[in-house]
Amino acid sequence: MAEERRGRLRALAAEVPRIAGTVLGKHGFGEAQLVAQWAAIIGEDIARAASPEKLSFARGERRDGTLHLRVAPARALEIQHREPVLLERINAFFGYRAVARLALRQAPPVSRARQLPPPTRQLETGERSWLESRMADIEDPELRGALQRLGEAVIGRKP
Repeated sequence: MAEERRGRLRALAAEVPRIAGTVLGKHGFGEAQLVAQWAAIIGEDIARAASPEKLSFARGERRDGTLHLRVAPARALEIQHREPVLLERINAFFGYRAVARLALRQAPPVSRARQLPPPTRQLETGERSWLESRMADIEDPELRGALQRLGEAVIGRKP
């Protein structure tokens, strides 16, 4: 049975907590996707001014937590004013009331350049053909495109 699984692809969502948990767990993030999708959740403009630092909950709880943000001092008042809207967006992402309040720390936000993965190399013709053959049966163009980009990033990682 284990031999059969080795050559098969596994769902990425099943692997993200294991991979990211070690790194992000030290900082209080059990939810790696919050960091990965931050700009999409709250919008590009706010994402440039604020970055998540830590998500904390009462002992034994996974709801009504506090999301700690690093916020550019010039934008702190605006973000504080927009807290209800931001909480609504964040909780919509989680699908339940995971965050009840924001705790703002006035400090330069973590630059998005440091959050981005390292650049990848161009795929060779054989690698690109192999990847495209794996995507051929996927009917949804958005899903196919996302998986194509993911595959290119994984295969094209520089050693």
